[in-house]
Amino acid sequence: MINKLITKIQKTNAPIVVGLDPMLSYIPEHIQKAAFEEFGETPAGAAEAIWQYNKAIVDATYDLIPAVKPQIAMYEQFGVEGVKAFQKTVDYCHEKDLVVIGDVKRGDIGSTSAAYATGHLGKVAIGSKSYSTFSEDFATVNPYLGSDGIKPFVDVCKEEKKGIFILVKTSNPSSGEFQDQLIDGRPLYEHIAEKVAEWGSDCMGDSYSYVGAVVGATYPKQGEVLRKLMPKSFILVPGYGAQGGKGADLVHFFNEDGLGAIVNSSRGIIAAYKQDKYKEMGITEMNFADASRAAVEDMIADIKGALESR
Repeated sequence: MINKLITKIQKTNAPIVVGLDPMLSYIPEHIQKAAFEEFGETPAGAAEAIWQYNKAIVDATYDLIPAVKPQIAMYEQFGVEGVKAFQKTVDYCHEKDLVVIGDVKRGDIGSTSAAYATGHLGKVAIGSKSYSTFSEDFATVNPYLGSDGIKPFVDVCKEEKKGIFILVKTSNPSSGEFQDQLIDGRPLYEHIAEKVAEWGSDCMGDSYSYVGAVVGATYPKQGEVLRKLMPKSFILVPGYGAQGGKGADLVHFFNEDGLGAIVNSSRGIIAAYKQDKYKEMGITEMNFADASRAAVEDMIADIKGALESR
């Protein structure tokens, strides 16, 4: 799947991923109203609103982008109905030939880790048959429990030719409370990066590993160091836009071949219609997805310009 991701990035010339992280506060009133009229002000109604919102954004952007990244917590908060909306979103994105990065941040050990890997990336055996369930192409994984938590995911990646992105240096302000702690004179995130490179060394696509890393756009200097420590790992870069990251911050996340990183924007794209910039273009809640498309185009231009000028 890393090969497909790279091919899609090259085809679209857009090393970006749209984070499908819907909150009800993002969803225009007319979509919520229609969903609640059909299902009531219930978890099922909320899930229907989320699904219709996601579908409109995907329809408006799929030809511009290589991938999407639904964050499962935004769906799980609505219980089983929300998880159904997550699954519908994953399936629909696959219909549009998008690579799906499941932002699930799983991290456990032994049979539990294996079950997470099976559920999100692999196939579950039921009697004489096997089924892909959530069926994302990549999943995000927390490495805090060490190799015992990562190996089951790597095993599934090898079998299914899918991938993972391991949390290395996250974009949130308090990430340094643990990730920046010095061990043998070096921050913990550097040690994790070296393990990412090790875990991925025998799990390779044509030019990059199935095992990638998450490094926040809000830490560009650390990103430069980590790029060198993980030369064959794709880096998923959250924190663009709403969290303050911009194209000029991101050049060191990429290798000289122009590959090696994919940059995520979530509410900066899916809730772009709320921004004055797009309101001034005449975009309203009724055509909110037009703002999402414009935001994607602006993001592509920003990153392309930064890479060309480095």
